[in-house]
Amino acid sequence: MVDSRDGHRALMLGLFVASLAVLVIVLLGLGLYFWYTKRRSVENLLSYAELQEQRFGLRLRPNTVLTWFEIESLVRATNNFSPRNFIGRGGFGMVYKGILPDGTVVAVKRLQESDSQGDALFYSEIEIVSNLKHRNLVPLRGCCVVDENHNLEYRGRYLVHEYMPNGSLQGHLFPTKLDNQYTKKPLTWTQRKGIVLDVANALVYLHFGVKPAVYHRDIKATNILLDADMRARVGDFGLVKQSSISTSLLNTMVVGTRGYVAPEYALYGQLTEKSDVYSFGVVVLEIMCGRKALELSSSGTPVFLITDWVWSLMKSGNIGEALDASMLGDGNCARNIMERFLLVGILSSHVMVASRPTILNALKMLEGDIEVPPIPDRPLMHGHYVMYDGDCSGMSSGCGFVSS
Repeated sequence: MVDSRDGHRALMLGLFVASLAVLVIVLLGLGLYFWYTKRRSVENLLSYAELQEQRFGLRLRPNTVLTWFEIESLVRATNNFSPRNFIGRGGFGMVYKGILPDGTVVAVKRLQESDSQGDALFYSEIEIVSNLKHRNLVPLRGCCVVDENHNLEYRGRYLVHEYMPNGSLQGHLFPTKLDNQYTKKPLTWTQRKGIVLDVANALVYLHFGVKPAVYHRDIKATNILLDADMRARVGDFGLVKQSSISTSLLNTMVVGTRGYVAPEYALYGQLTEKSDVYSFGVVVLEIMCGRKALELSSSGTPVFLITDWVWSLMKSGNIGEALDASMLGDGNCARNIMERFLLVGILSSHVMVASRPTILNALKMLEGDIEVPPIPDRPLMHGHYVMYDGDCSGMSSGCGFVSS
């Protein structure tokens, strides 16, 4: 009987140990399963985060000071992007006036659909412009990205800028006709002088006030906006490039707007701070002369280039003839200062890079702190430029320059 009881106890103990071993194995298996599942979930989450970092990296960066708007709020602000709220068309999309719930008036730019190159430009604008703070730059308030998971109607990218009630410099220099009357009065000499100095100060900040320096690459009349006090603000930073990325190197993609693009950049892709100086010089000439940088025939052939026209008048000793007659009646006008502004515009838009001043020296010349030096002659081979048709790898409204 003793042996039978001992055998029974041994059997029960064996069964207990076996059951316990099975339980431990099951628990270990479950533990490993849940650990592996959790690990894969974390890995998937990290992979997704990395993907989002690549696609919308700025949204995840803690130093981004911008507001990320929901598309619904922008739809309400612009009355569903109503034609009545349409302000104009920029280099990268259409701009609408909007009113946020707190009453703030903004300009919402709906960017055109584009490829990965467009995405790169968008992220470049967001990252660089969000850190730029200057009284003569258009403030960027926020942005919005609508991906493929949202309504197809609103899919795309949006920028939200501070609203500039007086529109673009282009609209004031070259107003359209409405009901046989011009929609805007001609700018006075005082206003033009202030605008030139404002733009110069904005570029001084971009070139010397931030590190690394920032090159705008698309300075033109449509990208210069006017606030309620008619102070100029440089905007549309879709083509900005930091000097650390492009210091005096040959760039494979030439971008900009014909008539404003520096010859060395259009021809050879050589981008420096002097590229912005050239565009600035062209804008100064437009402001002082009241004529567009480039005029085309009905067939699209260039018939007028302001840099050549003013150069010819200067060489013949008739530079005063280039001044816009509509500002000469301003009681505050000083013809000698006007002609100095013209000379700075000519020098800044010189075809030779080495002959152009830095934007800082150009500003000092405009303010009369230093004299405008004698303007060097232009080499014969660079004496005249015309536009050509063809692939310019991103240039806005046409292509670059070729010597004729």
